Amino acid sequence: MMRITSAVLIVVLLAIASPAQPQDTAPDTIFAYATYFECTPDRESRADEIIASSYKPHYDQAVEQEQIVSWAWMQHYIGGKWRRMLVVVTNELESALETSGALGEIISDRTPEAGRAFSEICSSHDDYMWQSIPGVGGGPVSAQRGSAAFSTYMECSLASEDRADELVRTVLAPVYDAHVGDGKLTSWNWLKQTVGGEYTRLLTLGAQDHASLLRARAAIEQDLKGRKVQRAIREFLTICHTQSDYMWDLYLETS
Repeated sequence: MMRITSAVLIVVLLAIASPAQPQDTAPDTIFAYATYFECTPDRESRADEIIASSYKPHYDQAVEQEQIVSWAWMQHYIGGKWRRMLVVVTNELESALETSGALGEIISDRTPEAGRAFSEICSSHDDYMWQSIPGVGGGPVSAQRGSAAFSTYMECSLASEDRADELVRTVLAPVYDAHVGDGKLTSWNWLKQTVGGEYTRLLTLGAQDHASLLRARAAIEQDLKGRKVQRAIREFLTICHTQSDYMWDLYLETS
């Protein structure tokens, strides 16, 4: 974790890749139940196999029966202690909590050995519930997001979080919208925490691959040097002051 400088904010804001969808047609609120796992690095591939063979059928069935909107299993590429991420997306907070709990019980009952093996490899985790913000980005998981993702988890001053949301919506969003398209970013999101730990805002971007992601980040960095956004950046820095950056690879997804 680090204190954000003006240069670092360029990296942070690159995680706010925006959706191709116009802002005046914002989607319904979406909730993402994200579980971040700490795993033994030399056994992570076995954990991936367990997810694919024992967990995936149950999560796929939940999507098919419209109990959840989508789910995904992400692999650590660059970042801190979290090595894997399970995301379950719904349109209601209660549904996200209930369905995630129910699926966990079903998997535990039907494949107890797989569950025990997985827990030995990924022995600790952190849970967060993220919520989309009207007019800022879109859902955190979509078929158009791409296989490479960049996420920045941020600590923001509680009294001024709404102002940070407004700065992203009115000043910064157009910069990221301009970089969504062929060969660029595929999506962007700015989410707020409903339940979780120290991080209260999440900025993400998606691209088809890491090379496209890096090219888009470089282009956005140039745009963010413009004088028109400098005041907004400085104000944003006083509100969302600490960050932790991750890059993820999409391993499994059903939507």
